[in-house]
Amino acid sequence: MTSNVRIDATTTSHEFAEKNPADLIAEADAAIARVATGEDPDRVDRSTAAGPGTQWAPTATSPRWRALYARRLFVSDFLVLVWVVYGAQIAWFGLGNAQIAMSEHTGITVVSYWLFSAGLIAAWMIALGLSDSRTHRVIGNGPAEYVRVADASFRLFGAIAILAFLFQIEVARGFLLISLPLGIVVLLLERWLWRQWLIAHRRVGEYSARVLLVGSEQSVAQVARELRRTPSAGYHVVGACVPSGRIASTIAGTDIPIMGSVNAVERAMLATAADTVAVTSTDELPADKVKQISWGLEAGKQHLVLAPSIADIAGPRLHTRPVSGLPLIHVETPKFSKGQVFLKRLVDLSASVIGVILLSPVLAFLAIAVRLSSEGPVFFKQTRIGLRGEEFRMIKFRSMVVNAEELLENLAAQQRDSGNEVLFKMKNDPRITPIGRIMRKYSLDELPQLFNVIGGSMSLVGPRPPLPSEVAQYADHVHRRFLAKPGITGLWQVSGRSSLSWEDSVRLDLSYVENWTLLGDIAIILKTGKAAIAPGETAH
Repeated sequence: MTSNVRIDATTTSHEFAEKNPADLIAEADAAIARVATGEDPDRVDRSTAAGPGTQWAPTATSPRWRALYARRLFVSDFLVLVWVVYGAQIAWFGLGNAQIAMSEHTGITVVSYWLFSAGLIAAWMIALGLSDSRTHRVIGNGPAEYVRVADASFRLFGAIAILAFLFQIEVARGFLLISLPLGIVVLLLERWLWRQWLIAHRRVGEYSARVLLVGSEQSVAQVARELRRTPSAGYHVVGACVPSGRIASTIAGTDIPIMGSVNAVERAMLATAADTVAVTSTDELPADKVKQISWGLEAGKQHLVLAPSIADIAGPRLHTRPVSGLPLIHVETPKFSKGQVFLKRLVDLSASVIGVILLSPVLAFLAIAVRLSSEGPVFFKQTRIGLRGEEFRMIKFRSMVVNAEELLENLAAQQRDSGNEVLFKMKNDPRITPIGRIMRKYSLDELPQLFNVIGGSMSLVGPRPPLPSEVAQYADHVHRRFLAKPGITGLWQVSGRSSLSWEDSVRLDLSYVENWTLLGDIAIILKTGKAAIAPGETAH
């Protein structure tokens, strides 16, 4: 696609649906025709091509946002490294004229540490750039950005250590030992702050790729739901092209306007200002259609994404293997090596022991509060199903009245409004005590489960521990959640807690079990801390 004609990207998919896709397509055809006749795109009447009410000023959602955001990261990375490196130098040497002593074989006797620090900053910036840590493909969502920042930093300091050894350069180890960990920590914090800013803008459709979905109506609807579920990923759906090709309507169950058939991708992109085409299925597309779409995209400015119907499978399990030009996607069977099991248990045991020691004053205070606030025992012990379907006794602070189990049967009928057919969750459960309501809101009632972790029946992070009555209602595939120990927290807790439907609860648990990583556990623990401090409406 060679046309430079675009409409303002501030128009949302809902606004497109309120207009008329047929009118937008007609306007796009007229704009394409003017370009095809040789008219300068910059002289085209853009208000006509864009439709009434649109503007042409650069916006946060125009294709330029990627370069703009990358420049902001570049500047902030540079400022962070200047502060870290020169701060480490001053902390280690003071403000005097400290120098590096070099070997006589180099031909250089002395060189100022100030110049060495400047070179270190420049090399660090180059390493971050070469690792593509600022590319739009990794920002905003997932751990890839953070991993690349840390990996580039370790590689740089590894290279410095090798060069210092080979050329016998005397570099103060303390200076480097301060700079490396401090630099990584501050860089990650800076990137995290930028990500929060970016996510806030992406929730309103800014700083996102404008996506045109191409495929069957069913696959388009499915992919659109998944993309809208995670706005932080930066994919803003603005239209769709489907085999039926009908115009002036929307995809069933969504507000996504249908911009024509799969043969109208070029003009649909122009009409919606889309910069990304996402192919959701190829079953109903003509042969070689995906290849034709890729040929029509403007290199470097427009992008093609293939969205196979593979949900909740993490990147490490996906491997692409080209065979005679056909990209085969291999999905590895989920498995846990002995090393992974040992590492997870080591982290669980050490973290839970430290947690019990540090939280002992809080545990004592809560125990006294429960005992004095209502009649009954301090702890509530309940049978749950854990690893390989085996039963265990889960410990919690008692947050309900003593006869809570007897009242459950009468309340179970009222859960139909919760949207969860298996799990019993009631927003205003009358069985909860006043102190119990506070503990449950901030997840304090679950702190005694640290003793379950120490005993080995639970993990810090894992699937939700179900009741035997819930397991009796499980479909066969749901039993895969028993491949891992249940956790005090998990994806289910940081993704909606009590507001989740049964299908979403199962999906999140199975996704965790099949895609476990230590970094994923750390991310969930950090999100749990944030959710516990600011629980919101989903905690009850």
